[in-house]
Amino acid sequence: IQGAQAQKHITHNEALRLLDLVVQGVVLTRDLNAPPPAPVAGDRHIVGPAPTGAWAGQAGRIAFFEAGTWQFLQALPGWSFHILAEDATAS
Repeated sequence: IQGAQAQKHITHNEALRLLDLVVQGVVLTRDLNAPPPAPVAGDRHIVGPAPTGAWAGQAGRIAFFEAGTWQFLQALPGWSFHILAEDATAS
């Protein structure tokens, strides 16, 4: 955050949101190729290998649903996520 930056709270909140996503490395699934029909804010998935629809072109990325839209994050080496549907961890 810059000293004279306008709306510091927006930058700060965005950083906290991304930090929560990475530190709380939990996803619902890791093999869906299409978004679920009724996502809930906070839903997270590892996109499958052949994504379609709103997930097209996002294979292997972390999809998270927030503010009524899907957003994507590329996992970095060393990150791990617990997959709830499998009760397993993926790195």
